[in-house]
Amino acid sequence: MASRSALSSRLIRLIAAIRPRRSARAAWVLAVGCCLCGGNASGQWGGYNRGGYASTAQQAAAYGYSEMMRAQGQENLLNSQAAKNWEEVKTMEMQNRLRWTETYFEMRKVNKEARAAEAGPRVTQDQAIRMAQSSLPPRLGSTELDPVTGHIQYPIILTQDIYDEYRKRLDALFAHRAASGGSIQYNDLKEIETTVSKFIDTLKQHVREYAGGDYGRARTFLESLAREAKMPAG
Repeated sequence: MASRSALSSRLIRLIAAIRPRRSARAAWVLAVGCCLCGGNASGQWGGYNRGGYASTAQQAAAYGYSEMMRAQGQENLLNSQAAKNWEEVKTMEMQNRLRWTETYFEMRKVNKEARAAEAGPRVTQDQAIRMAQSSLPPRLGSTELDPVTGHIQYPIILTQDIYDEYRKRLDALFAHRAASGGSIQYNDLKEIETTVSKFIDTLKQHVREYAGGDYGRARTFLESLAREAKMPAG
């Protein structure tokens, strides 16, 4: 078994090897061990502390305890700084979320105002009626539809043979309307609308054969003819 002096010397070397950033608790344990080895080896102790080396076992123990307390204080300081940093990060995150939310709703508001400004003021009922009327095809003059005889003067491209079937049916229906004093039965009105619709469909099938202006005038004439069926003659 090693002598008490040899054991004390070994513990002294272990204590001296401990640095401030090593475990303070280990330093304390070694210092206590030194005390247990005996207090008479006062000239052998070399326990390290920030103030120098210990000359006695009791001084080494005190140094070890002070190192442990210093390490504990440093740990508390680091924990406090970590907690502070965490709180700052969470605060910044909340502020960023708040700014993002405010920016989002501000952009929605600006977008809504821009659309409203672009759309202009809301249309009134009177304006809506006028707009609807302006979108209707114009009424036919007496040279285009004779209110007395019901004779129809078609645009030139509608006089082609491919449209004979539709012209004959419309001529008969409008002649009957004129003979009735301008009044028309519901069945005749629906037949006029159906015939005009088929007339336009056939016209569209031959659209490539006509100049743009001629096709437009013929199309508008047929739409006006359908509108005239609902209007009083004369």
